[in-house]
Amino acid sequence: MSNNIPFDSPVSRRALLKMAGVAGAGTLVSASGASTLYADEPAQMPQDASPDLALQALMEGNKRFMAGTTTSPNRTLKRLQELGEKQAPFASILSCADSRVSLEILFDTGFGDMFVCRAAGNIATPQNIGSLEYGTLVLGSKVLMVLGHTACGAVSATLKGDAVPGQIGSLYPYIYPAIVQAQSKDMDTVVAQNVRHQVDLLRHASPVLRDLTREKKVRVVGGVFDFHDGSVKLIEE
Repeated sequence: MSNNIPFDSPVSRRALLKMAGVAGAGTLVSASGASTLYADEPAQMPQDASPDLALQALMEGNKRFMAGTTTSPNRTLKRLQELGEKQAPFASILSCADSRVSLEILFDTGFGDMFVCRAAGNIATPQNIGSLEYGTLVLGSKVLMVLGHTACGAVSATLKGDAVPGQIGSLYPYIYPAIVQAQSKDMDTVVAQNVRHQVDLLRHASPVLRDLTREKKVRVVGGVFDFHDGSVKLIEE
């Protein structure tokens, strides 16, 4: 894997695990002595769920969205209040910042279900990688998805390579390798390859994520959200 973007994490896995202990301090205890995540409403995904089950939950939520049968779970003020001391998202998402990519809607989830990082072009910057390490190792997400989408402006701008104002051009170096790898200037092809490239960066640039995937504690996948039919299609690796 060619990694053109240096990544040096200043936080060791041991330090993150210590943070995990702090993050878990808010777990509630029921009258029977059994620990639970929330006072009244159960977590949408059990803490011991497998990565495959977590991915299945995401995809089933998207199917409900496409079919118009959403349940809109965990979206009440009560749910939010119950999460005041503790969060345990079953999924972490690296998505584009595009206003049309409304993650809780398209996956039919709610408060506390997903730990989300967003940046134009769904790029795995050092900051996003560090955040996703926190979402998986510390908060316990079982699946990590890089989600691209059709008609991505960041990918289109990188393909054109035109001069742009301000810091917009800082996105290009993260996306350009996907254009080279795709050997194409077709938008859909490059969008999909950009997802694969960012997935590759997450798996290899982060020792934390690399270990979690090797231990089969986390599954890192890629997908593309299609504005035409509302579907999220998993990207073949």
